[in-house]
Amino acid sequence: MYIAGLAGLGLIVLVSIYKCTSGEARLAESEQCFFCDFAHRRQGPPPILEVETDEYVIFKDKYPAARHHYLAIPKEHFDSLKALNKSHVGLVRRMEQGMMEFLRSQNVNPKEAIVGFHLPPFISVRHLHLHGIFPPADMSFGNKISFMPSFWFKKSNDAIRDLEDREL
Repeated sequence: MYIAGLAGLGLIVLVSIYKCTSGEARLAESEQCFFCDFAHRRQGPPPILEVETDEYVIFKDKYPAARHHYLAIPKEHFDSLKALNKSHVGLVRRMEQGMMEFLRSQNVNPKEAIVGFHLPPFISVRHLHLHGIFPPADMSFGNKISFMPSFWFKKSNDAIRDLEDREL
């Protein structure tokens, strides 16, 4: 009961912080985004880029939830999945495909991996990032909850379906 109360309080604080940030502050944040710096090699030492295309990069998560935990981030700054619309379906599909191919290159069956996005306000960095995590059995109980399909985490295929229905 005590843990559930703390989790609820934490949720309220996260939502409050996210909603109280002004549009101007968010714009300034995107100009100072360390994921943008990583993607464009502007700040060091950046993580090792495992994959780099014209549109996105893939690198190992700084705080891995499992043995294999990678992030795919677009080079263009988007705060989160909520900032995208139907016109971004191709980008998200290419990021997903890139992550799947990369996981295969690491001898991981992508069908057994967790691949998806956290949704605001449950994002740690305000720059769109796709998680690729394997094996789920390595994950702590808290991480299993954090990365389960829910209102705070969408699997990539569900995210793509949602984007296809969004207005331009």
